[in-house]
Amino acid sequence: MKRFSARLFLVVGLLATIVPATVVDAADQGTNAAIQQVIQRSNDEQVQAIAAHDASLMADTLTADHFQELVQINQDLLSHGVVSIKLVKLDWGAVAVDGATASATTYETWSTTLADGSTDVSRDRNDYSLVLDSGVWKIKSDAHPDQTEVTGRPGPSLVTPPPVLPFPDDQGTSHNWSGYAATGGTYTSVTGTWTVPQFTADGTFGIDAAWVGIGGVDSHDLIQAGTQQTVNGSGSTQYEAWIEMLPRTSRPVPLRVHAGDSVTVSIAEQSPDQWLISFTNNTTGQPYQTTQHYVSSRSSADWVEEAPSGGRGNLLPLDNFGTIAFSNGTAVKDGQTVTIAGANAHSITMLGDTNQALAVPSSLSDDGTSFTVARTDVPAATPRRQTGRGLFPGIPSIIPFPGD
Repeated sequence: MKRFSARLFLVVGLLATIVPATVVDAADQGTNAAIQQVIQRSNDEQVQAIAAHDASLMADTLTADHFQELVQINQDLLSHGVVSIKLVKLDWGAVAVDGATASATTYETWSTTLADGSTDVSRDRNDYSLVLDSGVWKIKSDAHPDQTEVTGRPGPSLVTPPPVLPFPDDQGTSHNWSGYAATGGTYTSVTGTWTVPQFTADGTFGIDAAWVGIGGVDSHDLIQAGTQQTVNGSGSTQYEAWIEMLPRTSRPVPLRVHAGDSVTVSIAEQSPDQWLISFTNNTTGQPYQTTQHYVSSRSSADWVEEAPSGGRGNLLPLDNFGTIAFSNGTAVKDGQTVTIAGANAHSITMLGDTNQALAVPSSLSDDGTSFTVARTDVPAATPRRQTGRGLFPGIPSIIPFPGD
């Protein structure tokens, strides 16, 4: 039912068709009906909440924690161009009750429409957990066991199937990455600086993200941090800084970023599996740091401009970011600080559906620390099936700060 990944999972819902349960384990048919009713009503309320831009409409069917998760999910969906959602079909599976807790399984087909008119349709299994709260059943979580479940923000959400490598043809190409990545060693730190791109007010809907990371090239683990820009297609662009640790979805951090700001980001392992993620907005002087526990393969260092993905591996349209310049690129490889060139990093060109280049990296600078990624004039179709990394960096949610 509810999901968002990263950079956008487009699933939520309205009850359209109810098929009677094929398996009912609940001893009391009245209890079984009450559980089904609250799930149905929750789906209906979330659709209404998105239509009205009013998350409070969902509060009566959810626990407090799950409500807060779904408030964030709705904000993420709306910020990224979702205009309508609809449950095409709902089939019931087993319902089971154990005292004041219950579980229920559904099989749901959803249709989600974006501002550009594109529609995403998918079918998933949903495993709901419920609790009895003052005599009323409320939804505590919603898991999707047929895909990879994650535990980070925005809650019981999913990532797409395990990521495919960004070098599928061993020729330095990807359908969602452009930039440089270094392998062939143990990497415990990565640093990079870039300038947040500027967009015209009449830009069409699109999205891009710039980041540095550890892992993700020949492994399914990836710790990353960066900035994201979303052109909403109605005359404005939203910016944010974010962190992500696969398979968890990305989450924003409280660092203000705007068009033209120079931002430096570093990720460094301080002790086994303890990573310090540091941001500095060089333009405003604002810093931000956080320490995160993450088990990494330490198998690559990455400096990347990315086309984020939406639900079920579909890439969102890459915006026309122009040219973005990365500088001060370094990494710690096998205990030694090296430049991008010193790490023997490989360049990556992003390809579109027809294998035409969408974003092309330049050669490295003479000192081996800098490069640019240039957006070509090839249009990015919507949606595009992702054949590179499976999750974004997920789509980080866009949360405007007061005054932005």
